Amino acid sequence: MSLFDSTPPPDAAPDRNRPLAERMRPETLDDYIGQEHILGPGKPLRRQIERDEIGSIILWGPPGTGKTTLARIIARVTHCEFVPFSAVLSGIKEIKNVMADAERLRRLGLRTILFIDEIHRFNKAQQDAFLPYVESGDITLIGATTENPSFEVIAALLSRSRVYALRGLAVPEIVALLKRALPVAGLSAPDDLLEQIAIYSNGDARQAYNTLEAAGAASAGELTEESVQSAINRKVMLYDKGGEEHFNLISALHKSVRSSDVDAALYWLSRMMEGGEDRLYIARRLIRMAIEDIGLADPRALEQTVAAMQAVHFLGIPEGDLALAQAAIYLSVAPKSDASYRAMGAIKEDVERTIAEPVPMNLRNAVTKAMKSWGYGEGYQHAHQFEDAMVDMDCLPPSLAGRRYYHPTDRGTEKRIAERLEEIRRARKK
Repeated sequence: MSLFDSTPPPDAAPDRNRPLAERMRPETLDDYIGQEHILGPGKPLRRQIERDEIGSIILWGPPGTGKTTLARIIARVTHCEFVPFSAVLSGIKEIKNVMADAERLRRLGLRTILFIDEIHRFNKAQQDAFLPYVESGDITLIGATTENPSFEVIAALLSRSRVYALRGLAVPEIVALLKRALPVAGLSAPDDLLEQIAIYSNGDARQAYNTLEAAGAASAGELTEESVQSAINRKVMLYDKGGEEHFNLISALHKSVRSSDVDAALYWLSRMMEGGEDRLYIARRLIRMAIEDIGLADPRALEQTVAAMQAVHFLGIPEGDLALAQAAIYLSVAPKSDASYRAMGAIKEDVERTIAEPVPMNLRNAVTKAMKSWGYGEGYQHAHQFEDAMVDMDCLPPSLAGRRYYHPTDRGTEKRIAERLEEIRRARKK
């Protein structure tokens, strides 16, 4: 292998015969979509590239997130020779040949970026072979890996490189890429079908391009549900997240959970997820169900749904979907109570229909001597100073004294809460 082998032969395949993913590679940072956390204006990697201060780096991220494309852009912007090197196909002999060419180029005043795809596949001895050339400046190393570099790249090489983590592309980012590819592929498609392809690709732009190409091959220029369904090998679930169907499905999920119909809840949940609904929206609605329909009948329902939301945020799709399913199952089988919900509704009514009475003096803090002399805090009974921490002091405004808002059910934990409330009320009367 030599640096000079990187020039394509004169009889290379015409551009139209190259895979769509290859044809759509952007050539500038402005055309590159995604990874705003490292390439947005003012971000460290973008500054390094634009100032031509790039050092050896490791690009770590899922497949199809633009690692190779970014390496090529860096070489173009910094006017370096770009040499792709495969850890799958190359060994020590090839490494030495490439390094000898890089050293000759350096003496001619030319710089070389050596791009190593799947660097984690090199063993320790092979990775060690790069060290002298990285240290001498003969090459700028850009490694790409889908594995955690802390475990797969030797410490000596890792300490001489900066690691940048790339993220799976979001659905809107992939849709933008697909829209850009439509005229190149000679296709047209409605946005909802492009969104389905984007959801199916799971953050992988290459997969999205391949799916678009496969769907296009089964179309006559205009993508259809059938062609996309054939390409992704599953039913297309067209779903308007801003329209009536969006509200119909979340209503069906909510009512199924409230009715303790676990199978229906899972069905409607799956319909929403297959349709591409925002997972955090679903998580927020499950949290609402835990508060509104289960409440203190099972206080752990709120814990479960908040944990599911955090899991979805941390794991993404598809791993986080199981957390949502588990939460929906938990909510469906949990004892139900809307007592808290009804209590707050009754309180809201009283707040709206009665005057805003002053806070009773016994509940006010006497922060200053003057306030104490005015009666602030007078008559306050500190519960911890009484037997069983029980007092007979009224804490509602006088006009609402004795009013009861919270009426717990006899289901789940609320049954014990109801018993405790009766104990408290009997003790207060004594």
